[in-house]
Amino acid sequence: MALTETVPAGAPPAHEGILRRQSLRESAARTYARSLPIVPVRARGLTIEGADGRRYLDCLSGAGTLALGHNHPVVLEAIRTVLDSGAPLHVLDLATPVKDAFTTELFATLPRELSEKGRIQFCGPAGTDAVEAAFTLVRTATGRSGLMAFSGAYHGMTSDALAASGGARHTTVTRLPYPYDYRCPFGTGGERGAELSARWTENLLDDHKSGVPRPAGMILEPVQGEGGVIPAPLNWLRRMREITAARDIPLIVDEVQTGVGRTGTFWAVEQSGIVPDVLVLSKAIGGSLPLAVIVYREELDAWRPGAHAGTFRGNQLAMAAGTATLAYVRRNGLDRRAAELGSRMLARLGGLAAAHDCVGDVRGRGLMLGVELVDRAADTDADGARPADPVLAAAVQQACLDRGLIVELGGRHSAVVRLLPPLTITDEQADAILDRLADAITAAVRTTPGPLGSSPTTLRGTSA
Repeated sequence: MALTETVPAGAPPAHEGILRRQSLRESAARTYARSLPIVPVRARGLTIEGADGRRYLDCLSGAGTLALGHNHPVVLEAIRTVLDSGAPLHVLDLATPVKDAFTTELFATLPRELSEKGRIQFCGPAGTDAVEAAFTLVRTATGRSGLMAFSGAYHGMTSDALAASGGARHTTVTRLPYPYDYRCPFGTGGERGAELSARWTENLLDDHKSGVPRPAGMILEPVQGEGGVIPAPLNWLRRMREITAARDIPLIVDEVQTGVGRTGTFWAVEQSGIVPDVLVLSKAIGGSLPLAVIVYREELDAWRPGAHAGTFRGNQLAMAAGTATLAYVRRNGLDRRAAELGSRMLARLGGLAAAHDCVGDVRGRGLMLGVELVDRAADTDADGARPADPVLAAAVQQACLDRGLIVELGGRHSAVVRLLPPLTITDEQADAILDRLADAITAAVRTTPGPLGSSPTTLRGTSA
């Protein structure tokens, strides 16, 4: 039914019928649709309009895909230009002017060692396929098979990508402790916790009785996104680079969600100064359309023809949209803007922690921010942390939606409210996001009993 049609008296709104049919027809594996029961029909920048006429501020941004927000003019123009040109839209892995322009623009943003002596592999359209390609590449180049990954990681939903993620149950991937200041696995936090993580890694690799042979590669995220917005300490990233380089272990850095200015530099690894052997890229590089690649040091280029193939490696519209996005972010310094605005937003989120005892921790880099919600009735542990409160987090997410704000949950217990706004948001929009979040937390605390059946606590103050 068109939105402009007259609806008979007593008939349910059109969007309710769409949602009902979705629940009847789509699989039980659907995710975002469960916690965000909206029907988007129009979008621009930060704003989504639903079929019910309501407008929402979108702080999910396609799980970090929309660096420029919805339907940015430069992206739409790039897509129209390809459509109007008569160029083929499907080309497998053949060379095209569109692909050449994308590769040139992408390489202009990379660390010098990769831009001058790197190779690019176009993968299937999802980031998880690029992770699989990275694993196959390092195994082929080294002749080894094992992999090292970190607790809390998320690298995708296909075979090896899932095996390297935090929720894996049956896998031969060696799991290492990721520095998590608020819930440090060593009970120390800070620089000491990061140093112990590095020492653990070194000992595991150098101890001939550890049961861990030298792996084909190590994969890590500079900021764990799905794991709860946990930034890796910069010194720890440098130590991982030193440890892997000294032992001839290729280092794979997953920048699927952290790339294209999101964390305050064009690529998150720039903040530490390290250059990985393999970069895994997707999401924002396609300018809102599906695209995934790996970029790696040329000495690893041991592929045989067709060793990692795929029918949809040549998405021309995504490459055009990606070129426009990369160029716009680079020329307009949106990475620096993300660093500045993200710092101000993080400071305001710190005010939430001071005002609400249900906010255990706030953290992030650039415009990749997280608020960890905790059981306000529970005692703190020896390190000052309280147990996570996923029930309250779900209530906050719903309260945000009621106030026209779309947020996602992440973390070990789905108790971290995640903010991933477009890099193009204004100061006023950032304030509106934080105002709505603060109001939602206040409302959720008043109406949600604690996990242990306790009554909601009285707030110690007002939100910043």
